[in-house]
Amino acid sequence: MNRIGVLTSGGDTPGMNAAIRAVVKAARVNNINVMGITKGYSGLIEGRVAEMHRSDVNDIVGDGGTILKTARSKEFKTEEGQAKALQVLKAFDIDGLVVIGGDGSYKGAKALWDKGFPTIGLPGTIDNDLAYTDYTIGFNTAVSGVVGEIRKIRDTMESHERIGVIEVMGNKCGDIALFSGIAGGAEHILVPEVPFDIDSICDHLVHDRIRSKFTSIIMISEGAGKGESLANYIHAKTSLDVKAIVLGYIQRGGTPTADDRVLASRLGVRAVQLLMEGSYGRVVGVRDNKVVDDDIAEALAMKPKFDRKLYDMSETLSSI
Repeated sequence: MNRIGVLTSGGDTPGMNAAIRAVVKAARVNNINVMGITKGYSGLIEGRVAEMHRSDVNDIVGDGGTILKTARSKEFKTEEGQAKALQVLKAFDIDGLVVIGGDGSYKGAKALWDKGFPTIGLPGTIDNDLAYTDYTIGFNTAVSGVVGEIRKIRDTMESHERIGVIEVMGNKCGDIALFSGIAGGAEHILVPEVPFDIDSICDHLVHDRIRSKFTSIIMISEGAGKGESLANYIHAKTSLDVKAIVLGYIQRGGTPTADDRVLASRLGVRAVQLLMEGSYGRVVGVRDNKVVDDDIAEALAMKPKFDRKLYDMSETLSSI
């Protein structure tokens, strides 16, 4: 490896910059040049490539978002788009590529590897929905941010004696709702992995009101339903004052936590090591606090994980 590329793809996530920094510094220490690719696979196709130096990444470990920008590319999903990308990689003499992103980004990395180009994937997504790794870069920050918002929202709900329904991200994975709900003391947590009975929740809320508990927080993952629809249903069923709050993009932005910075750094350095070792078509992650790597095809084929014991614990904590 004489020259490697790095790009960020899909949704931005806190800690991407820490990962970029780790890749650049680990490569430079080993006399490997690094080419930064702006705007993900879209930028790769367009040839938006420039050399990165240590000075470009010295002060970005605590910055949110991604200095390389990000995008989604329909063109890259086509054979023609992938062929253009390979031409650009060849034109810039890039020997290997580090891709930071989620499931869709990994599929792009796999497509390049299937065509013989060395790739390594780093898990950059707040959803924590990659089964091969315990945690993804940005998840810890997203959860910490949501917990702070729960406290603010509860203050207002208590002032008005309302029920607050907080919708968070997580299309097919309810981890943000689950972890932040537990940490924020939510009374009910609704996730796509576990069936739930809205009428039963309504009964609980009415019972709570009878016992002079006037405020509750309901966390709902976007994959389990829409917060506004749930709030409207509860109000129609119980006549209680219910407000829906959709947190949206605030979950993606902001300064990454120390945990995410360390995780991103560990995984970024390992990605460079794998390229140097000639171990390609891999994705890097963490299991039991140990850095691991898996075949990209096998990682994508792994069944989604969900901590049912943790969910059951959340039910216990909100049962009284």
